[in-house]
Amino acid sequence: MIDTHTHPDNWGIRPILFHLGGIGIPSYSFFVLLGLLVGLAVYFYEARRLRERGDYPVYILFGSLVGGIIGAKILEWAINYEYVSANFFDHNVLFSGRTIVGGLLGGVVGSLLTKRILGIKVRKGNLFAPGVALGVGIGRIGCFMSGCCYGKLTALPWGVDFGDGILRHPTQLYESAFMLAMFIWLERVKTKEGLMPGQLFKMLMLAYFVFRFFSEFLRVEKPAFWGLSVFQIISMGVIIYLLRDEVKNYSLKFLGRTREATDG
Repeated sequence: MIDTHTHPDNWGIRPILFHLGGIGIPSYSFFVLLGLLVGLAVYFYEARRLRERGDYPVYILFGSLVGGIIGAKILEWAINYEYVSANFFDHNVLFSGRTIVGGLLGGVVGSLLTKRILGIKVRKGNLFAPGVALGVGIGRIGCFMSGCCYGKLTALPWGVDFGDGILRHPTQLYESAFMLAMFIWLERVKTKEGLMPGQLFKMLMLAYFVFRFFSEFLRVEKPAFWGLSVFQIISMGVIIYLLRDEVKNYSLKFLGRTREATDG
């Protein structure tokens, strides 16, 4: 299994999706694997469409996958370090739990390190963007089925009872719908002229972390600082980093206009 993703007894919509040879197949593992495979298929389709040659796309993909897997686990362990350290030798703890935020950031780091080691100068973010969006959108269905990453209580008609008799926001489906919508949008704009290398992935990351920042208010997460969750703080950092060039250019223009007005 990719991830056992532990959960309380009688929790989730359908934690075991089906049985195969008497073995229960967890919904989380099934949909995460399905999302990964579909995302890879979209990636290679994009590489073929753009007639990418050589082994660069494969190398970058491998580095991103390794970085994503490591990042997803490290961030999860860091957030729950007290529980992990107290149960370090419990394989259910070590092999369960991962976070999409850590996976995305780890994937970026893995890609950058791979490119630096191999001396690759080209940017392949536009190849990744549609596959990442679709893969995350599918994977989040597994979160919904297993009952992890659930939301706060709600009186809305689409509230979901995950096993404790309380109707909650299906935040997993919110994120799934958002990423599937991003996939459709990326598919529509990917062929437009004037698209810069890596621009699609940057736009996807910016959109996701803006969405994640606000969706965290609906999720059951422990506050870290200033009433914000760890994921909200990380989201703010990523958003500021991605917008640094725009902020810099705006500041220079503002200073230039101020100087002109002062000179005049």
